[in-house]
Amino acid sequence: MTPEFVRELQPVLTASIPGARLDARQLLTNRVDYPIEIRVSSTADVDARQEDEDIRNLRRIADQVEGILRSSPLADRTRNEWGDDNTLVELTVDPDRANLAGVTNMDVANSSTAATSGSTVGVLQEGQKQIPIVVRARMADRAHLSDVENLYFYASQDGSKIPLSQISSVNHDLVTGRIVRYEQFRAMNIRSFPAQGHLSSEVLKDVMPRLQELQASLPPGYQMQIGGEYDKTKSGFKNLALVMAISTVAVFLALLFQFKNAIKPLLVLAAAPYGMIGAFLALWIMGEAFSFMAFLGVASLVGVIVSHSIVLFDYIEERHAVGDDFENALIDAGILRLRPVLITVFATVLALFPLALHGGPLWKPLCYAQIGGLLIATVITKLQVPVMYAIFVLDLKILEWKQVENPKKPSEPLSSDPSNVLVS
Repeated sequence: MTPEFVRELQPVLTASIPGARLDARQLLTNRVDYPIEIRVSSTADVDARQEDEDIRNLRRIADQVEGILRSSPLADRTRNEWGDDNTLVELTVDPDRANLAGVTNMDVANSSTAATSGSTVGVLQEGQKQIPIVVRARMADRAHLSDVENLYFYASQDGSKIPLSQISSVNHDLVTGRIVRYEQFRAMNIRSFPAQGHLSSEVLKDVMPRLQELQASLPPGYQMQIGGEYDKTKSGFKNLALVMAISTVAVFLALLFQFKNAIKPLLVLAAAPYGMIGAFLALWIMGEAFSFMAFLGVASLVGVIVSHSIVLFDYIEERHAVGDDFENALIDAGILRLRPVLITVFATVLALFPLALHGGPLWKPLCYAQIGGLLIATVITKLQVPVMYAIFVLDLKILEWKQVENPKKPSEPLSSDPSNVLVS
């Protein structure tokens, strides 16, 4: 219910409170606050006199990036990190006139602050509550910017009443209220969210050609970088791929030690890619993104597939040890080990279904990846392993199947009846 609730809540929040930025989100499974984030930064070393020009260039480039994202129907709630410029009202005091009138800069600051924002003159005690008493000009006298020029100031030296227009001038301008730096350089992040029913990768795929054109036309000293889920995924999956490769090598060495052969571990691992294909297919059908939890599901799936292949190989080696024929050993391995494997797979799949349906966004990708991978890999494993084993023995002659002259007598007779076979 959480995705449906968020889908209904976000438009209501956006439309009901103008000027506020409200984001309804599900449980975050990765440390990415904004799925789409593009950073525009200035790497030029400019002095204080060129700071205003540098900020204008950053805003101009950021506005172009915002325009590209807003033009995409797949992007929603596009904004920049600095926000809009703030209105600044500056009182410039003429020092000569102020000295003649006996007015200091502190008098101007106190009087203007009291008239516009208010000044606390006392506290009202009401029970255990202390309510501040604030004095400021009436709303009608401070509603417009021009009303500031009609203010009067009281000189602290002689208490004379002096109009503001005689000692100072009122200037107003738009200034940048917030400046963010990244690695000591000014940087502005343009952030956006994918529209309902879409992924951040789809948004970037739609706007990437125009972003690349803009990046190629940037003036010297400015650069543009893509962050958000794109950067997190690229760096995260690189580390995960390294861990996956190390794990695969460790599994190969363990199988090499068990079978004492370099080819048989490759046959065992050959079914793993089909399980990954099944996991990706299940995620695509259910509309789930390939997140970190989905990767964990695929990683654990490889171990289950390898264990199923080992069950077949172990039984084939047992039949080889007792002197059984090669073809009979392959057929019996596929038949007699079918029930243990199916029991394990169906028990796992049935247990994962309730968690996938009601476990929330954290467990859905993991469950769907394992369900799809197990269902497809089970069929592939039972067919591919015996067939590839036969190809390597009969056709390629890479593996040898020598008939044992004095076969070992098993402690219990091998029966073709599946009901008499113990589950491995």
